Amino acid sequence: MTFNTASFIIQVTALVVVLAALHKPLGIYLARAFEGTTSNRPERLFYRLAGIDAGTEQTWPVYLRSVLAFSAVSILMVFGLQRLQGILPGSGSLPGVDPWIAMNTAISFVTNTNWQTYVPETTVGIFVQMALLAVQNFLSAAVGIVVVVALIRGIARTRTDRLGNFWVDLARTSFRVLLPIALVGAVVMVLGGVVQNFWSTEVVNQASGVSQVIPGGPVASQEAIKVLGTNGGGYFNANSAHPFENPNAFISLFQVFLILLIPSALPYAFGRMVGDQKQGYTVAAVMGILWLASTALMGWATAAGQGTATAAAGGLGEGFEQRLGPVPSAIFATSTTLTSTGAINVAHDSLPPLAGGVAMVNMMLGEVAPGGTGSGLYGLLILSIISVFIAGLMVGRTPEYLGKKIGPTEMKLAAMYILVTPTLVLALSGITVILPDIMANAPASGPHQFSEVLYAFTSGANNNGSAFGGITTSGPFLSVMMGLAMLLGRFLPIVLVLALAGSLARQVKIPASAGTVPTHGPLFAGLLLGVTVIFTALSYFPALALGPLAEGLLK
Repeated sequence: MTFNTASFIIQVTALVVVLAALHKPLGIYLARAFEGTTSNRPERLFYRLAGIDAGTEQTWPVYLRSVLAFSAVSILMVFGLQRLQGILPGSGSLPGVDPWIAMNTAISFVTNTNWQTYVPETTVGIFVQMALLAVQNFLSAAVGIVVVVALIRGIARTRTDRLGNFWVDLARTSFRVLLPIALVGAVVMVLGGVVQNFWSTEVVNQASGVSQVIPGGPVASQEAIKVLGTNGGGYFNANSAHPFENPNAFISLFQVFLILLIPSALPYAFGRMVGDQKQGYTVAAVMGILWLASTALMGWATAAGQGTATAAAGGLGEGFEQRLGPVPSAIFATSTTLTSTGAINVAHDSLPPLAGGVAMVNMMLGEVAPGGTGSGLYGLLILSIISVFIAGLMVGRTPEYLGKKIGPTEMKLAAMYILVTPTLVLALSGITVILPDIMANAPASGPHQFSEVLYAFTSGANNNGSAFGGITTSGPFLSVMMGLAMLLGRFLPIVLVLALAGSLARQVKIPASAGTVPTHGPLFAGLLLGVTVIFTALSYFPALALGPLAEGLLK
């Protein structure tokens, strides 16, 4: 297959134009949903059934306990019902899920990672897909959004210890944002050819009389929230490379559009909620520049096709979407690794080594371009606080961000935030590679074997969920290690973000002065870009040199 540069440019341009057109209207809608004071009928019913006082706001520790308690109950419920699948309706005669796989899957979907260590067609039935996994696609995406909303409130408010109500934010995000957009997305996908049915999977070929197994199910409805919520777990094992999930070039590009839609609009909502739209535009510009640069680099690396494996295969072919060609694969791979989606329409293990390295670096950036639903924005806001602190040191001024002083407490929380993921990735990868029996689960050799392990833990700790296909984590050791990576990579940053939000909310807002470092415009955007890239390089470059860089430079 050849790489069509003109098609690549046209598709990227189309995405940019449509997302730019929706940036403001969707951003306004999001801000109104989060700032509203009235509740609609589904929300009131939810509050009544759950015994929630929608008028009561929470301090950051209470907000955090609500997040953690809700997530813990979700994990236990998803785990337990998977184990009971054999006696549940809609199981298709499938037995209960293996306990290690059930544990890994429960953690994976609740943390918005959607790492799949199982084959959906032979492991889970329609009930588990719809009542457990699809529901968690909504809820885990909503959790990421409500956390960034709490952080924005912490920045915008003064002299208060209240950040809102987690249950109210969760209901509004689910009922007003995710459900209606996912419904429209599912309809478009059905019209575009994505399967949506409850038919039996066994049919008879009338021409030959041979019985064939053709999978079916409510695919479009799960596919829509899979990409909209930056989740990534496929209804089928081949994920978005499966023709029933991704039947044509339009649907492939539409899925990328849904992946980027909410994360790219949240910066406008941020600017509106803090009362300074220039701040939102600056954050959005940084996200856009990083996405465009990564997409261009991925396109170049895919087209160049360096690497011994690619050469041995005679060029791009194995693992790529044969119906669509490598252009949609490059755009899809970039967008799913720059967000926490992890869906694939190309086997990332089959990407040329340098292209696989780009996918890894995308996740190592913290998935902030534009990142996952909510998590991308709060990650970039943390980096903005670090950037303004560095700028303050350079000019000898007390660092402030939107009128809030960045003191020792705020900097400790921000520093711990950016250290969590690299520590998890490098520590867990290091432990794994020194255990020969465990490394047998990554059947490749040389630099590529290390790349498979590094990619797996980078994906898990960043709650992405994509994988280099060679490694399997269905055994006890890697199931536990990946479970730790996903849990700690999700909830430790959330703890730090909410603590930071509480610290900022208690402060009095300081008016801007001649000594205030502007946190909008090209200069600050350039600083933020530099901080994001340099911190990543300092943390991960040695590991990358042992894996994809070494493999890509081999002749």
